[in-house]
Parts: sequence; C-alpha cells; structure tokens
Amino acid sequence: MTRTAHSFSGVGGTTIAYDVYEPDGEPKGLILIAHGLGEHRGRYHHVAERLVALGLRVAIPDHRGHGESGGPRCDTRDVAEFTADLESLRKLTEIAGAPTYLLGHSMGGLIALDYALDHQDKLKALMLSGPLVLPGEDQPPWLVAIAKVLGKVVPTLGTLALDPNSVSRDPKVVADYIADPLNFHGKVKAGTGAALLRKVQSFPERLPSLMLPVLVMHGEKDKLTNPEGSKLVNALAGSSDKTLSIQPGLFHEIFNEPEQDRVLDELTAWLEKRL
Repeated sequence: MTRTAHSFSGVGGTTIAYDVYEPDGEPKGLILIAHGLGEHRGRYHHVAERLVALGLRVAIPDHRGHGESGGPRCDTRDVAEFTADLESLRKLTEIAGAPTYLLGHSMGGLIALDYALDHQDKLKALMLSGPLVLPGEDQPPWLVAIAKVLGKVVPTLGTLALDPNSVSRDPKVVADYIADPLNFHGKVKAGTGAALLRKVQSFPERLPSLMLPVLVMHGEKDKLTNPEGSKLVNALAGSSDKTLSIQPGLFHEIFNEPEQDRVLDELTAWLEKRL
C-alpha cells in the first residue's frame, strides 16, 4: 500500500487537500470517504488500510474548512459546496471501467447521502456510519428549533461545541481527539448548523428514490447523531439491497471504539460481496 497527498481547487477556488491510498496491484475500484464535522482525513488511516486490503483505491479529502484544506474553519452556508468538491475528487481519482463506492461518517454521512441521491449513476454502493440524519441527544431541542433562524440572522454565531467524550468509549481516542491540532474544537457556527438542518429536512422526501445498495451502521449509544436517523434511512430507502446495523453499546465513532476491528470486519465483509 502507498499513500500520497494531493490537492485541487474546489468551489470558489478553495484548496482541497486529499490523500490517495493505492493497493499493491491494479485497483478493483475506487472508494471515497467523507469525514465528519470538525475532524480530518488523517483520522481514517486505519479504515483506509482495511479497504485497500480489498484491492481498492481509497481517496479521502479534508472537507473545506477542515484539516489542511482552505476556507473558514467549520463555516459553510451550503452543503452543495461539499458535494461539488466530492464530485471533483471522484473525477480526479476514478478508475476507467471500474466501480466507485462511497463511505461517509457523521456529517460526512449527510454529505455522502446527499451526493448519492443526486449521483446514483456514478456509484455502485453507499455506506454510512453514524450519519447525520436526525440530531443527537447532545443537541438541545430548543437550539434545533431555532437553528434556521439563527443561521439566517447571525450565521457566524458560535452555537454549540461538540463534546469529545461522546466520540468514543476509548479514553485514548478522546485524548488524541482533544490534542489533535487539525481537529476543530470551537463552537459550530449557526450558519453551518442551519445548512445541515436544511439538508436533513430534505431526506424523508428524497430517500425513496435511493436505489443503490446501502449499508447503514450506527452506535446504539451515539449522542452526537441519532440512531433513529439511520433507521429512517433504512426504512425509506427504495433499494432492495439495504442493511441496517445498530452496534450495541457503541458511541459515535464506531471505527474508533474498542470494538473497531469487529465493526471494520462487518463493513469490509459487506463491501466485498458487492465488489
């Protein structure tokens, strides 16, 4: 396996940094990974290793405003910027005649689901981990209720910081998350929250059109995104090939829990059947 760092000019000229992982032989296909809010591509090295072992090329961007990419930190007004950057990355890294797969975690799950609904002809399968489809327990109901108003009136207002203790039950993962300078530790901007909420509210009407094979995984004890959102995706997706996996006792980052090897075994086994 080899890993190389690259960048391209995204929407509005924003620099988007990304990594490409290559298998030792000819790749069987491409898988794109969309990370969550406030984190970065470097936190998915161990996930990429498992996917490369299947013979896949793996491409992971830092979303705009995240990690080593340009743009105001965790400050967006339109999810379409993320999905347009993802489409640019797909074009840069696709393999002629081979399939493309998509994996998204948390906010990246929202981005991946939104992208997949609009680009089903470009994907062979979709995988979601703790996708942001419904707000989690850590998001106060009153804040969710007024999020769109705040986003319009005071879009740069900091509203709520994500609790790192809700990320994982592994103390080392939490400590590393807090110490990582590439993670965003400030409060989520009202404009960003409103943009995400608008997209969340569009999903129930759009999900019946999703015909791709889809795997939805979620930690049962996730407080950052609601497991009921994953159940909603599974219930409403029009696909005849859909799998829901609620992970008992796990927190938000199921790939960074003590049971990560078992979770990644489940993910790769599902994907291998669809290569």
